[in-house]
Amino acid sequence: MLTSIRGLVAATLIAATGLVAMPAQADQTAPPAEFTVTGSAAVVSQYRFRGLSQSDNLPAVQGSITLNHASGLYVGTWGSSASNKTSPINIGGTEIDVFGGYSKTISGITLDGGVYGYLYPGATAGNYYELYGSLAKTLGPAKAKVGVNFAPAQKVFNYNFSSPTRSNTYVYGELSGGVPKTPFSVHTHLGYSSGGFDFGRDYLDYSAGVSYTWKALTLDASIVGTDLSRNALVNTFGPVGSFGNEQAFRQGKTVGVVSLTASF
Repeated sequence: MLTSIRGLVAATLIAATGLVAMPAQADQTAPPAEFTVTGSAAVVSQYRFRGLSQSDNLPAVQGSITLNHASGLYVGTWGSSASNKTSPINIGGTEIDVFGGYSKTISGITLDGGVYGYLYPGATAGNYYELYGSLAKTLGPAKAKVGVNFAPAQKVFNYNFSSPTRSNTYVYGELSGGVPKTPFSVHTHLGYSSGGFDFGRDYLDYSAGVSYTWKALTLDASIVGTDLSRNALVNTFGPVGSFGNEQAFRQGKTVGVVSLTASF
């Protein structure tokens, strides 16, 4: 099930090798390249998306690669191993995302927006897309960001029997920053899911963590969770104490997540 992810990580490493070699051959006075490629490869103790485990609380491997244009346009892909077990969240063992957008900084505020597609090759249904937009600004050593993702009416919402809503809105805020004169940084996130992607009900998700960066490697330790409780899931996944209810709560409860990422 990890074939797609391994291919993505291999492509990322190949691209990164090319990027490392370029500066040694380039003229020091040459203008910056019109196109640049960035990427990453990561191992995580579990894959959490908007507070919910997408890997059945098991480790996952992930990779990404993005092609950026000097104008601010970009396209890319991201992939992860994922859950393929019988549980409230079963997305077929692999997730491959594709995205494209435009980013521009005006008067110190970075505007970003585009389209994001979520593909699940091993699942019988569930592919969908979202429109996204965000604003970010650096405040001294810190960076603040607010954003919204909107999934308009599409086929995926036919499979969520717990919600009559045929669209979904996700709003979030983030605050992050480096610790001066150290390789450490801190980050926080708070989001709210409302609509067809509820998990028994609309819910909050949150995370807070510390990262340590050495050259191209970043080690991160975070607390990730939601405000979902067993009682909140009673009417959707079974009575309190039932297997379905316990499985659902396990995927949304607060946990520690550790990751190691190589960026290129």
